[in-house]
This record gives sequence, C-alpha cells and structure tokens, in this order.
Amino acid sequence: MTAMPLTLGNETARPLTSGADLARSLHLELSLNSDLVERIRLLARTIESRIAFSTSLGIEDQAILHAIAASGAAIDVFTLDTGRLFPETIDTLAASELRYGIRTRVLAPPAAEVEGLVSRDGVLGFRNSIEARKLCCQVRKVLPLKRGLAGASGWITGLRREQSAGRADVPFAAWDAEYGLIKLNPIADWPLEQLEAYVADHGIPINPLHAKGFPSIGCQPCTRAVRPGEDIRAGRWWWESEDAKECGLHNRPRAEKAA
Repeated sequence: MTAMPLTLGNETARPLTSGADLARSLHLELSLNSDLVERIRLLARTIESRIAFSTSLGIEDQAILHAIAASGAAIDVFTLDTGRLFPETIDTLAASELRYGIRTRVLAPPAAEVEGLVSRDGVLGFRNSIEARKLCCQVRKVLPLKRGLAGASGWITGLRREQSAGRADVPFAAWDAEYGLIKLNPIADWPLEQLEAYVADHGIPINPLHAKGFPSIGCQPCTRAVRPGEDIRAGRWWWESEDAKECGLHNRPRAEKAA
C-alpha cells in the first residue's frame, strides 16, 4: 500500500508509513464529514490502490452503491453468490445494474468444496451444529470473499453500529491484519432512520424482502423474518444462540487509538 500525506484540518499530517496509520487517519476524517458521497470520494482519493466493495445487496449496501455511483469513484463492486440466495436478492442485483450501470462481479464458491460439504453433512447439514454451519459459511462465503479481496488495499462494507450489540463499536476505518487491507465502514454511524430516509430520498432500489420483515438478508435456508421487538439480526441462523452470530466474513477490527 502506498503511503501518502493526509490533511487534517489546516495542517498536513506526517507521511503515513503503514496501513494502520492510514486507517487511524481515515477513521478521524470520515467522522468529520457526514456526507456519504464525500466519504466515498475521500476513500478513493486517499487509498491509491484498488478498493473493493463487497455487497450483500441489503439496504445498507444499496445506499453505499448509490453513493459510489454518484461519486464517480472507481470502486470494484462484487457480491457472493452462495448458491442459496433468495430470488428477490438476484432481482435486486439485476435492478441495481440497470439503474447504475455498474457491473457487479458475482463470485461463486469452489464447486468441489460445495459438493464435498453437501456429501458429508447433507443438504441442510449446517443446522446440525454451529461448527457445521460455520463450515458452510466458510465454503460458500469466506473463500469467495478472499478471492474478491485479493490484491485490494481497501474493503468497503455496509456494517453499522446499530445492527447488533456485537457491532456497537464498528469503526469507520481499521487495519484488518487477516486480509492485509483497510476495512472501511462509511455508514458505521448511521441509525436506521437515516438509512431509510436516504434510500427514500434517492429512490434507491432495495430488496423487497425488507418490506416483509427481513431487515438482514442472507441465504434463504438460514434467514427468516424477525418478529416485533426482536433484534434486526434475530432472523439469521435463528436456531442458534443469540451470542455473536456471525458467518466469518467480519472479524470487526477496532479503530486503533493514536499513539
């Protein structure tokens, strides 16, 4: 990753010497500018190498896609086709490409790995144990994600602090040592009301399942509508404990404090 100076206020900071340095500065800069399009432009100006955006085609990611299109930034957009997506999710992908003219790379899991997984555990074997479910997520999501992020210096996601207790401290930017890049969460501070207003104001296409009680949408066999009063991620892997239900895509690195 190329280090470059970053202007903070009226002063120019010392040259950034590492990804962690750059992540700290970006975290601060993003917190000072609330406009999403300008946040995307800042990322594109600051990170010289490829920035990848992994979209799940949920409402958060649709807002970010709109901002990417409006910013004119050259962001590599891709999504993970696990082979078990809702038809509505595929329809949202098609509608988004038509609206914005941005081709989304569709990454599938390795066929041999999927066949081996189903042969060993059965077609719904991921419900037998947490370990089996996490292995399914590893094959269908994590392996394709690693391909999508290979060679990137920045990774944009739609994580928000309000999504769950486990995401309450999501930073705007943090060095992700596992993937060797800066993880970027440009709407980390957005409450749901702001997100919904942004989508409505700009007529952004969203997955119709959101209107049917699905605030968080993953694979069809692993996602149900939430009930009134439930956490917005309660419908994901609902047969498991509520503690730290994640698929392995997000290890949520924290923002580092300045030395």
